[in-house]
Amino acid sequence: MATRKPAKPRVPKCPDCDGKGEIAEIVRVGSRKSRATQHRQAAVCLTCWGSGEAPTPE
Repeated sequence: MATRKPAKPRVPKCPDCDGKGEIAEIVRVGSRKSRATQHRQAAVCLTCWGSGEAPTPE
């Protein structure tokens, strides 16, 4: 008789990046970065550090 493996527990997604691990940051130019442009660049999510998993409270 074959038995099934127990399913891995699902890890909740990071609320800030929706589990992607990166976010889009606005590009700012000019002196003291005062003017925002229409462009965006990818940045690592600082909440989950790019893992996409919700941080666990300790």
